Amino acid sequence: MAKEMKELTSREESYSQWYNDLVVKAGLAENSAVRGCMVIKPYGYAIWEKMQAELDRRFKETGHQNAYFPLFIPKSFFSKEASHVDGFAKECAVVTHYRLKNDPDGKGVIVDPDAKLEEELIVRPTSETIIWNTYKGWIQSYRDLPILCNQWANVVRWEMRTRLFLRTAEFLWQEGHTAHATAEEAMEETYKMVNIYADFAENVMSVPVIIGHKSENERFAGAVDTLSIEALMQDGKALQSGTSHFLGQNFAKAFDVQFQTKEGGMDYVWATSWGVSTRLMGALIMAHSDNNGLVLPPKLAPIQVVLIPIYKGEEQLAEMVSHLTVIADKLKALGVTVKIDDRDNVRSGFKFAEWELKGVPVRLAMGARDLANGTIEVARRDTLSKEVVVLDGIEHFINNLLTEIQQSIYIRALKFREEMTTKVDSYEEFKQVLEEKGGFLLAHWDGSPEVEEQIKNQTKATIRCIPLDAPEEEGFCIVSGRPSRRRVVFAKAY
Repeated sequence: MAKEMKELTSREESYSQWYNDLVVKAGLAENSAVRGCMVIKPYGYAIWEKMQAELDRRFKETGHQNAYFPLFIPKSFFSKEASHVDGFAKECAVVTHYRLKNDPDGKGVIVDPDAKLEEELIVRPTSETIIWNTYKGWIQSYRDLPILCNQWANVVRWEMRTRLFLRTAEFLWQEGHTAHATAEEAMEETYKMVNIYADFAENVMSVPVIIGHKSENERFAGAVDTLSIEALMQDGKALQSGTSHFLGQNFAKAFDVQFQTKEGGMDYVWATSWGVSTRLMGALIMAHSDNNGLVLPPKLAPIQVVLIPIYKGEEQLAEMVSHLTVIADKLKALGVTVKIDDRDNVRSGFKFAEWELKGVPVRLAMGARDLANGTIEVARRDTLSKEVVVLDGIEHFINNLLTEIQQSIYIRALKFREEMTTKVDSYEEFKQVLEEKGGFLLAHWDGSPEVEEQIKNQTKATIRCIPLDAPEEEGFCIVSGRPSRRRVVFAKAY
């Protein structure tokens, strides 16, 4: 017999512990022997693979190609773009030696002091520098542009306080790096990619997001402008879920990447970069899940439908599995991923709880009475509701139900965000709402970095973005009282 399943810490008791429990107990990931790093387990990686596939398809449909660039970056490259090195200096892992040798005292191995690198190598925290050094050899004329490259890779940012998926020293991501002949083309690319991220978040992850500009303080190091998608988690905190950067000509100038224009002159190339990471796994978990476990939108669930036989004895088990296999084959023919849980060493109640914990969108259960009546029990993970459905045409019923569940999860998350979005008109009201309710706060800001920093230091809330669709509205900054033309989105964030 399998061990009884341990209950999760409830969200109400400790949201942070609930999250950690869920990631581990649902079999998504675990901490590794390397401090600050994680092992993504097969079930968690299967979700990430679905994310990759959906995003990769969108990238290629818009003309992008995948490439791969080195993990190691010469330290001197980081000195070429001042704001970029300032942004990442404290997070860089540095390779100084290239060889080990046996300890003369017999205590294992040591770093060979004679194997010191002439120039230290930085383990990639992001790839702008190595890529733009490479692009210098690829670009001579306007005919070589645009370059639309993406890479799927791992990066290292040395984090001291880590949390599975949300903040780890090493994580997986994709990073797009494009080169253009004009600023207008590069800006168009920047907007295009942030909208691709928003479409993915809302239509695949079922997570509503706000698209907007980052404030100057919150911009990517080395960017002229940063656009982001911001999602709201169930504890009222925001999670930056994707970014797209207009880099201007900063990196082209730093690495002297020039091209001959149509008119015959010379100009520096215009650049963008954009990325999402395994942090999306954290967003998926925290936006939808409950005290029973994961709630996965069908488009990302590794198993969309689990079929469980209810039986007495081996003979009845074989009979139930035979009938469930017919249903499973019909679902597979419609492109639905299914699993028949025919384990005979655990009770059906344990199976129900386990697949609930893992967030499988639909559970089908069949016993002798169901078979006699030509019916099957259908349970939805999102609402925890159950109903008995006739077997005739069950595959079409389930296929339609998966579409309904995908939409239902999004609508629920959108309703929550609307309930947790508050307009505030004074600093006192701002602090009160932030403390007592949380969520997104829409407030007037005068545009000054000093006020932004004051609010951050005093309340831990940051400007998440200046929404693209924010209407013009005359008002006054909640701190300085100076005029403001639109509200921005504040929140505490991960």
